[in-house]
Amino acid sequence: MWQEPWQAGNRDRLLKHLADHAEHPWDIVIAGGGITGAGIAREAARRGLKVLLVDRQDFAWGTSSRSSKMVHGGLRYIASGDIKTTMHSVAERERLMKEAPGLVDQMGYLMAHYKGGFPGPFVFNVLLRIYDFFAGKRYRKFHKRHDFENLSPLINEHDLLGGTQFADAVTDDSRLVIRVLREAQKDGATAINYMGVDSLIKEKGRVIGAQLKDAETGQLISVNAKVVINATGAWGDELRGEVTTERHIRPARGSHIVVPSWRLPVAQAYTAMHPDDKRPIFIFPWEGRT
Repeated sequence: MWQEPWQAGNRDRLLKHLADHAEHPWDIVIAGGGITGAGIAREAARRGLKVLLVDRQDFAWGTSSRSSKMVHGGLRYIASGDIKTTMHSVAERERLMKEAPGLVDQMGYLMAHYKGGFPGPFVFNVLLRIYDFFAGKRYRKFHKRHDFENLSPLINEHDLLGGTQFADAVTDDSRLVIRVLREAQKDGATAINYMGVDSLIKEKGRVIGAQLKDAETGQLISVNAKVVINATGAWGDELRGEVTTERHIRPARGSHIVVPSWRLPVAQAYTAMHPDDKRPIFIFPWEGRT
């Protein structure tokens, strides 16, 4: 197993090593250097497997640097009846806050309640009771109108009943990916960016490796692998297309509007419902901006 910390000249040495030892099989080759690929690499390396992770762009270039920076337990999944997903997500949120303080931290959320609005205070706090039960902590608190106005001086007061305060977490998503990759490297994984999976190598219908392409030079390097994992996220169907005609992903993205904090000053995150389609919208502070 060959790996070195990231430093000048390391990438060239790694490429030479890959080319010189192409016949030596890896246990796992992972395509995709976002949080999913990084997490798989870390867990596999911790189990003593020989792991190679590649990404055709930079690490965390895609979704994992363009998220809403929120680590949440999926409160909306409770409302849709998917209790299992919420339970798992809340457990992961609590674990991340415990294992990565300063990188994943608690952030307060506020939800205003208006007369005739949905969800009302009673329904919303019932959902939060379940949410807090999974976390093993009580984060929720209902504030009457006067107290809520003190927490949120700029809130629209018309028909305001009060508001609920609860908690989720916030992170710098790209830094989280690098942290996980560093830990994977420490446990023996090899990671290289600007090196994508150009095609899969198959034998008798079975995938036995991958042909890698250096995005900088166009150099092709073939590597053998017991398992090739597709962790390319929204681009997953591109690689999957080599083994099946099925397509499961319609690439989409969220939209984020970033403004100076003086234009929309918030000390905590806000949850609001879109006036037209009732989807949740989040407004939160982020490094001097909103």
